[in-house]
This record gives sequence, C-alpha cells and structure tokens, in this order.
Amino acid sequence: MKLLLDEDLPKKLRYRLRPEHEAISVQDMEWQGKKNGELLRLMEAFGFEALLTGDKQMQYQQNWRRYSLPVLVLNAGGDQYEDYHALTPQIKALLAQPNLAGGVHEITPST
Repeated sequence: MKLLLDEDLPKKLRYRLRPEHEAISVQDMEWQGKKNGELLRLMEAFGFEALLTGDKQMQYQQNWRRYSLPVLVLNAGGDQYEDYHALTPQIKALLAQPNLAGGVHEITPST
C-alpha cells in the first residue's frame, strides 16, 4: 500500500512500515504547508492509498464523504519517534484489513 506520512510525523517512521508498505513523507513529495483538503486531493492524484497523521483535529476539518482514502490518526501520547514507533504493530494490523474503509481511523497505544 502506498502511504503518505504527514509532516508532523517523524520521517524515519516510514522504515518501520516497510517492506509491506511504500511509505513516503510529505517532505519527500515537497508538499510541506499544504492544507488538509489540498493534501488529500494531491494524494488521490498521485496514487496514495492512505494518510498517516498525528493531527488529531483533521477528522473535524474535512468532509470525509468526499474522499475514499483512509486517514490513520496516530494518537501516540507523545511526539517522539519512539512514541510513534510503538504504534507500528497496530498500524500494520489496520492496514492489513481487507477493504479498509475510507475516513478516519484513530490508533492509540495498547494498554
């Protein structure tokens, strides 16, 4: 699956999603500063299949009926690489679901 990592996530998280997924950062695409709606339209145009973000407000800022892409909101409990790295098994499990629906999917640390 071709994934886009939002600019608020650590770039090196992409290495934890490979080899199962092709993870590319917003910085790699030179899309820094794009507003959420524009970013989602670019993603669709460039064949991305899901967005990973730490932006917990995104789910309230978009009309998700307009987009078929799943958006994984990573609620890691912190903003360090290690916090996000701990969510990797949950991210991969969600992405492995057949027919993953578009819209917002929140991922929080397992307890």
